[in-house]
Amino acid sequence: MSALTVSGTRTSGASIREQNVMAASSIANIVKSSLGPVGLDKMLVDDIGDVTVTNDGATILKLLEVEHPAAKVLCELADLQDQEVGDGTTSVVIMAAELLKNADELVKQKIHPTSVISGYRLACKEACKYIQEHLTINVEELGREAILNAAKTSMSSKLIGRDCEFFADMVVNAAMAIKVTDPMGKSRYPIKAVNVLKAHGRSALESVLVHGYALNCIVASQAMKKRIPNAKIACLDFNLMKAKMHLGVHVIVEDPDKLDAIRQRESDITKERIEKILSAGANVVLTTGGIDDLCLKYFVEAGAMAVRRCKKQDLKRIAKATGATFISTLANLEGEESFDASMLGSAEEVLQERICDDELLLIKSPKVRSAASIILRGANDFMCDEMERSMHDSLCVVKRVLESKTVVPGGGCVEAALSIYLENFATSLSSREQLAIAEFANSLLIIPKILAVNAAQDSTELVAKLRAYHNTSQINADHKHLKWVGLDLRKGEVRDNKKAGVFEPAICKIKSLKFATEAAITILRIDDMIKLNPESKQGGRSYQDAVAAGELDG
Repeated sequence: MSALTVSGTRTSGASIREQNVMAASSIANIVKSSLGPVGLDKMLVDDIGDVTVTNDGATILKLLEVEHPAAKVLCELADLQDQEVGDGTTSVVIMAAELLKNADELVKQKIHPTSVISGYRLACKEACKYIQEHLTINVEELGREAILNAAKTSMSSKLIGRDCEFFADMVVNAAMAIKVTDPMGKSRYPIKAVNVLKAHGRSALESVLVHGYALNCIVASQAMKKRIPNAKIACLDFNLMKAKMHLGVHVIVEDPDKLDAIRQRESDITKERIEKILSAGANVVLTTGGIDDLCLKYFVEAGAMAVRRCKKQDLKRIAKATGATFISTLANLEGEESFDASMLGSAEEVLQERICDDELLLIKSPKVRSAASIILRGANDFMCDEMERSMHDSLCVVKRVLESKTVVPGGGCVEAALSIYLENFATSLSSREQLAIAEFANSLLIIPKILAVNAAQDSTELVAKLRAYHNTSQINADHKHLKWVGLDLRKGEVRDNKKAGVFEPAICKIKSLKFATEAAITILRIDDMIKLNPESKQGGRSYQDAVAAGELDG
């Protein structure tokens, strides 16, 4: 540590690297025990006492308030993996921390960080190439079963793992329901079109999948119709209330009779707006604002359905699915108010239905895009929240499998195969990157090791068996089928995970390898940290103090 000419301290060389490695390891240790099908959950309590019980690595790291800059890199890494792939957030953090730890050991042995970095980059490139060439399985040859198995694998470590058959089927059906084909002819699965609603009470197995978009709102008045076939939907982003004068507007009235005329005009403004919307053919009006009783009367008389206080996010999705235009004002370019029939969306029917204990509004068979909604039931709010996170992860996994059409076997299979391959690849190099690649290969084994430890099994023995099988499969062409071998954590033995149906999206493994390597390299490149001292809060001496001290004389 050395003081600088600027007000701050500088930490450089080995000490900053050690600090960074320690910070990364401590972050990895927090999420380590939640990895795998028998991983444990974390309970996080924030400063106002809100409790979150979760197994999801990205959620855990998002809720932690991390000070150390290197540790923040890992938290952002988990968030990135969550956005890009949706699953594998815990393993990517553990892998990055292990890569960093082993790189630090090499640097301590006087190997320059640049050599380690180039070795890691080369190893990552080779690993991704090996996965794509040798370990991927095409979904087409396995059929729907592979997609279901990928969803089950994603859920196995979560709270809903014991009911994974039921939920995996629900997730795959929801993903299939929202399939769209882009102009290039490729299938896309926009999982945001699946609306997940939570209602606590009853058992988790009473959750339902509803074809159509479910809104957690009810009609604004009990006098309205509860079911409208051939719905024409208007999505509005303003209040339908009696127009009031803006603050600061003064109207001086000399004739008291004109007061009534002003009041009448105020109510007529909104009436005209509603009439414009209804005359365009709208029979379902959804708005983010409020609708007062006077305006509700007009909708009831017209036999239309009006729903107030909808979420803006929901309305945007409904507008996309039904082909409606999300309107924030009726004003047109001429400065007048108008509403055109082309702004309306259409659906087969809109109805209010009682599902479980709640009344929900269902928009069935929207015309432009199909939509699906999942209504989750659970014993309490913590369980419902965790179920929602698990469903999101599974939906992301199913989307990736359906779009990329490739899966890889799970249960530490890919990591063990890559470890053996990279060790052999390292010995074929005569440059100084050899050591870095060997360390990279060694780091990958942290995943099967932690999976075994979390399952209360003997990790040393299981990983040794796993390596032996993969070594045989790579050396001997007759035993090539052994490359699918992974861990069975329930029984504590090694098995063929392709037959067992433990699958993960290939893109998930490739992305997590790339992200973990990049994060480790980013932190490894740092050899100097300059931390500026916080500015002192006390103000300088005042003018009066200077006068009193006689400093301004002369």
